[in-house]
Amino acid sequence: MPHSPEDKRRAVMRLRRIKGQVQALERAVEEGTDCSLLLQQIAALRGAANGLMAEVLDSHLRELFGTQKEDTPHAAVDPDVEIEALMKILRTYLK
Repeated sequence: MPHSPEDKRRAVMRLRRIKGQVQALERAVEEGTDCSLLLQQIAALRGAANGLMAEVLDSHLRELFGTQKEDTPHAAVDPDVEIEALMKILRTYLK
């Protein structure tokens, strides 16, 4: 769960966009919209959900490993660099 006010604000904004996308998709289905357009909307919805997942995961990892950085100030590995590398890999799988 996002803990900082900025992380929460970003998560809520993403959720509101996803909610709008779901409502638009529902209207499109009810109106009998062409399947190719529905698939495009579903793909956009999936991308939005994956973006939210990546953002929450990023926040979680930074919270989880961020304290380690303070505990070991002379650590050879910077947790922020490692988290960013991991998130880059995960974002490619979440697309």
